[in-house]
Amino acid sequence: MARPWRIQYNNAVYHIMSRGVAQGEVFYAEEDYHKFLEYLEKTSEKFQLEIFAFVLMGNHYHLFLRTKEANLSKSMQWLQTSYSIYLNRKYRRSGHLFQGRYKSILVGDDSYWRGLSFYIHLNPVRAGIVRELEEYTWSSYHDYVKANKSIIG
Repeated sequence: MARPWRIQYNNAVYHIMSRGVAQGEVFYAEEDYHKFLEYLEKTSEKFQLEIFAFVLMGNHYHLFLRTKEANLSKSMQWLQTSYSIYLNRKYRRSGHLFQGRYKSILVGDDSYWRGLSFYIHLNPVRAGIVRELEEYTWSSYHDYVKANKSIIG
């Protein structure tokens, strides 16, 4: 059975998620988180994405973004391929890093945005990694509260 087509159009807003193969790790060291964020920033510039929120967990990530052009598939392919090549070379591994296709949910209603941002930022708390959001480095939470300098840019 063929995969369903992705809904893509100018100024579309999405919640993106992707997990490691067999729910395995996709970030092994602090340097890997930094590299993914570097690729995310390049992806944002190259494909004109507006990133509203993100969280990077050990075995998956979440993004909340807007595409200015109908290019979600190309931008996510570039991001995940670039990062996978980096990680495979660094750790001398081969094969897929991410489990299947990334998941994308079209976000149509502005009233849903705040709840989605909370959901994304609360991931480390719900996973029991930290007690307070301020304790977790790898999310855009700090950009919202200006508690610390942003880790992107």
